[in-house]
Amino acid sequence: MMKKKSISSSKASLVLFLCQMISALDVPLDSKLLEELSQPPTITQQSPKDYIVDPRENIVIQCEAKGKPPPSFSWTRNGTHFDIDKDAQVTMKPNSGTLVINIMNGGKAEAYEGVYQCTARNERGAAISNNIVIRPSRSPLWTKEKLEPNQVREGDSLVLHCRPPVGLPPPIIFWMDNAFQRLPQSERVSQGLNGDLYFSNVQPEDTREDYICYARFNHTQTIQQKQPISVKVFSMDSLNDTIAANLSDTDIYGAKPVTERQPILLTPTGSTSTKVELRGNVLLLECIAAGLPTPVIRWIKEGGELPANRTFFENFKKTLKIIDVSEADSGNYKCIARNILGSAHHVISVTVKAAPYWITAPRNLVLSPGEDGTLICRANGNPKPNISWLANGVPIAIAPEDPSRKVDGDTIIFSHVQERSSAVYQCNASNEYGYLLANAFVNILAEPPRILTPANKLYQVIADSPALLDCAYFGSPKPEIEWFKGVKGSILRGNEYIFHDNGTLEIPVAQKDSAGTYTCVARNELGKIQNEVQLEVKDPTMIIKQPEYKVIQRYGQVSFECIIKHDSTLLPTVTWLKDNDELPDDERFLIGKDNLTIMNVTDKDDGTYTCIVNTTLDSVSASAVLTVVAAPPTPAIIYARPNPPFDLELTGQLERSVELSWIPGDENNSPITNFVIEYEDGLHEPGVWHYQTEVPGTQTTIQLKLSPYVNYSFRVIAVNEIGRSQPSEPSEQYLTKSANPDENPSNVQGIGSEPDNLVITWESLKGFQSNGPGLQYKVSWRQKDVDDEWTSVIVANVSKYIVSGTPTFVPYEIKVQALNDLGYAPEPSEVIGHSGEDLPMVAPGNVQVHVINSTLAKVHWDPVPLKTVRGHLQGYKVYYWKVQSLSRRSKRHVEKKILTFRGNKTFGMLPGLEPYSSYKLNVRVVNGKGEGPASPDKVFKTPEGVPSSPSFLKITNPTLNSLTLEWGLPTHPNGVLTSYILKFQPINNTHELGPLVEIRIPANESSLILKNLNYSTRYKFYFNAQTSVGSGSQITEEAVTIMDEAGILRPAVGAGKGYSETLFATSPVMHTVRPTFYKVQPLYPRIRNVTTAAAETYANISWEYEGPDHVNFYVEYGVAGSKEDWKKEIVNGSRSFFVLKGLTPGTAYKVRVGAEGLSGFRSSEDVFETGPAMASRQVDIATQGWFIGLMCAVALLILILLIVCFIRRNKGGKYPVKEKEDAHADPEIQPMKEDDGTFGEYSDAEDHKPLKKGSRTPSDRTVKKEDSDDSLVDYGEGVNGQFNEDGSFIGQYSGKKEKEPAEGNESSEAPSPVNAMNSFV
Repeated sequence: MMKKKSISSSKASLVLFLCQMISALDVPLDSKLLEELSQPPTITQQSPKDYIVDPRENIVIQCEAKGKPPPSFSWTRNGTHFDIDKDAQVTMKPNSGTLVINIMNGGKAEAYEGVYQCTARNERGAAISNNIVIRPSRSPLWTKEKLEPNQVREGDSLVLHCRPPVGLPPPIIFWMDNAFQRLPQSERVSQGLNGDLYFSNVQPEDTREDYICYARFNHTQTIQQKQPISVKVFSMDSLNDTIAANLSDTDIYGAKPVTERQPILLTPTGSTSTKVELRGNVLLLECIAAGLPTPVIRWIKEGGELPANRTFFENFKKTLKIIDVSEADSGNYKCIARNILGSAHHVISVTVKAAPYWITAPRNLVLSPGEDGTLICRANGNPKPNISWLANGVPIAIAPEDPSRKVDGDTIIFSHVQERSSAVYQCNASNEYGYLLANAFVNILAEPPRILTPANKLYQVIADSPALLDCAYFGSPKPEIEWFKGVKGSILRGNEYIFHDNGTLEIPVAQKDSAGTYTCVARNELGKIQNEVQLEVKDPTMIIKQPEYKVIQRYGQVSFECIIKHDSTLLPTVTWLKDNDELPDDERFLIGKDNLTIMNVTDKDDGTYTCIVNTTLDSVSASAVLTVVAAPPTPAIIYARPNPPFDLELTGQLERSVELSWIPGDENNSPITNFVIEYEDGLHEPGVWHYQTEVPGTQTTIQLKLSPYVNYSFRVIAVNEIGRSQPSEPSEQYLTKSANPDENPSNVQGIGSEPDNLVITWESLKGFQSNGPGLQYKVSWRQKDVDDEWTSVIVANVSKYIVSGTPTFVPYEIKVQALNDLGYAPEPSEVIGHSGEDLPMVAPGNVQVHVINSTLAKVHWDPVPLKTVRGHLQGYKVYYWKVQSLSRRSKRHVEKKILTFRGNKTFGMLPGLEPYSSYKLNVRVVNGKGEGPASPDKVFKTPEGVPSSPSFLKITNPTLNSLTLEWGLPTHPNGVLTSYILKFQPINNTHELGPLVEIRIPANESSLILKNLNYSTRYKFYFNAQTSVGSGSQITEEAVTIMDEAGILRPAVGAGKGYSETLFATSPVMHTVRPTFYKVQPLYPRIRNVTTAAAETYANISWEYEGPDHVNFYVEYGVAGSKEDWKKEIVNGSRSFFVLKGLTPGTAYKVRVGAEGLSGFRSSEDVFETGPAMASRQVDIATQGWFIGLMCAVALLILILLIVCFIRRNKGGKYPVKEKEDAHADPEIQPMKEDDGTFGEYSDAEDHKPLKKGSRTPSDRTVKKEDSDDSLVDYGEGVNGQFNEDGSFIGQYSGKKEKEPAEGNESSEAPSPVNAMNSFV
């Protein structure tokens, strides 16, 4: 006999479809099956019964259903048919019953209020939805009311009423002030459930005029505000003062002080009240009391306890909240308000009613023709609900009769059903608090058997464990299931098998002989079907050597073994745990194939270690305890490199792998950390050892990956912290079989070396990469974008092949494939190359030059057609050279300059041009082969500029009242000279400046005798040339007229001018009027000689300055030719140089220098260009003689300055006048000696008048001895030698002297004899 029993709960997760009822069919949830079976409609989604909608948005009433065939949908509204075709605002979604009512396009939500019901119908029945009540939400405004101010005595109770407007759904109430801050609440002040604000007793701080109640309507996201309520609390002291002011002195007055009062309930009123709540809802009970001190609320349930885990207290225990209430929560609840004066209480009688809820909801019924079945609909509620049935949405009493159907209260009994009995039945359970509606269909099906378990499904189990073989089926009538073993086996019977109702075959104890093919057969009166499944029985996984208990000394090494045996077809994974948790993340823990090793053991490693072995079918584990003890004192340990491994053995030789094992040598007191495996290829590179891999020091075997056609030998090197061992003896040789190449050459390129060839190159494979003898390469190419076939050639083991006769510079597709005697490597990838380049064919056209200023021009050209470039376009080169200077008309050696512009650029800037000059240029295109033909020479001229300073200014032949000036032409006239400008002014012995005189001199003059000057007076001269553009840089000099030999009269200070009115007339020999000096700012301050040294991203700007001391400079710059505002950089201090950083390479810039505080005072503009578009001269500057000579002169000048400084530092603070006279040897001064022939010695500490601001001395040279009776050093003029960023010497003079102290300090310079003489006058 067949044995049947129910499967245990522990096996339920492995079994499908074990819960079929004998009395009815369950349709399995198989998607393919469900698509084929006919089925009455089932409602799958619908809107809620009470559906409140936003009146501003479209109304969507959901109704979704499934069935076979797909159902159609219809609606009723308020019990009558709703024809959606007659209302343009209403549409139904395709293949759905969901209604969309268009409110946003002119409709009104109020017009669609009502009760809606959806019906889904097909040929097997009709399902209906709940009654869906549609109501638009409402958020009415607050009714206007006149609110009187609340005047309350301190300590009294107060209730502020909110009375919000009635909305749908009801609003959320909260109280805030005018600043939209929530009013603080406490045990004394709190909000009730009805929204009112309750004060148990008022305090003076409750006085305010902005108690505002807000109502938030969440559905429409609106907030309504009540008018502010004013509360004024009168304290007893202020009330007494008021009474006293209104009564006479004889009256007895005085308000009672604040008195304490026992509690009274503000809400609810009276001693008892009632409350009805529905089952499953939240019960909220509230008690708020008045009193002073503030009462405390406590809740109890008469005759019972408050339900645990469902009871909560809110609002400072004034609200009792019980969630998920049931009939058992009915009863009397008492709230007690208590303070020190007494108590008050209130009893609330709670009755819990219940809307209908299901006990047994009707379930879908699938029957075969002639079978019996039942639909049961049981519900409960308080009061008990009425049960009514409908068939296809029609009350069953008026529905079409069905002889197989009988209604018995909450049950419908079906007997001997036929296919026409299919229908959808509705059960309605209702009472005064609500209703339930459930659809359940009766589907009569006649279907032959079907087996849903996949054919030939494989089941794998471990021996001696249960095996469950599925046979999920369906059929109507319900099929019978039989199992067979083998193709022609007999039906399975007996106690060794268990047959489950869902078709599953259970083998309680599967053995090795249980494996095989099993056949499931399902049959009913409409047919028969069978299915085969496979069962494999695997060997169990076992730990044949378990980890053992270990005691290890601290800082030692311990190893646990875990050797396993498993079925060869299962892949085990070994996991180690410590104290049932993951191993610490520590490199001391080393997991090997069969062991766990812990290096340098510490106390925290103490614990239980577990080895867990998992396969896809089973799992085993074993544990051992590790105890760590202290290590005894040990003698000094000698550490050394490990001994080499030995006894190397190769096993498991395969075509592409081999297993290498070895025995470690002595580790010499330092644990081996890793082994390095090397190999020798005796076939291709005998005697050369290569690195193969390395493994941890606990591992002594490794599976090595091999390459074909290599004669391998292996050796092993042990490594510890001291170093590497000697290599082991080589292993035996192992020659792997040949094979096709695995890879192709890399770095394939195609670059032509001549205009008519293509050179294909690649990196050849190494010897072991050939995988076999006869390594060759198949080189293939074809012209790109041309419908050509591949041209291929097989070459020997080389790395280059040249294709001849190619067109010039055309793209080619190239690939190189390796092959040997056994075959080809995989198909290689293609690369793009080009045949050889040739020189460009045409020159750029339409070359145009736009002269920007006297030193900068911009050149434009049209790009050449790319086809004529015949190569990779690298850019354009502009050759330009100066033909002649327009001012001198003298030709010189032509020095061509070259500017290179990368890429397809069609314009560029030409910097550094000389003004008033004639230039020529041409443009050439450049590719990888070279330059193309030059464009026709383009001639352009630069306009006039300002000239450079005169080449020299000499002042000779000093007399009492005249000086002779000689000068040279400017080195660079930069145009036609129109005149010279001479400015001069006297300087007294304190370096104060006299009035400035300006003289214009014709351009053809080269000397001038300046007469009618004052005797023994120092003059400073400023001299520059002019063109029609403007004045050039000036040169300065100083000179002194000789002293009046007679010395008869002493001129009066302030009586005359510093020169005679008639400069070239004969002046008297004797002057009786001393020139007047004015302490004024020097006239015509200026910044000149702005020079620029530019690199790629920075430029060094330097300049010369004449004007007041302590001036703060700034540098302004911008892109040449741009209309953008100038960028401004402040110079630190009064330096005469600045480095502009962050510039863009290859860009022309304009620059100028200005002084802060001097309105409109700045230099002329200079233009420079940064790299990389740098001009490449054809002559190396470093090889030019003039440059070498200049550098030698600069070096010599620096050496002389260093010697002078050294002598002056060691000379001391006193200077004999005798030495001064000898040094100058001025005949005009010699007769002025005193009786002893000298003035004696003058100390630096003498009280000399300090140097005044605004004094000016030579900025670029010293006064010659024969032209002056004193040196520049005597006037405080020192050299400020500064260096550029690139190390070049700027050589600018500072033009100023440090301030001398007012008194008590030595001066830094000794006075000259002349100045000393003048100081006595």
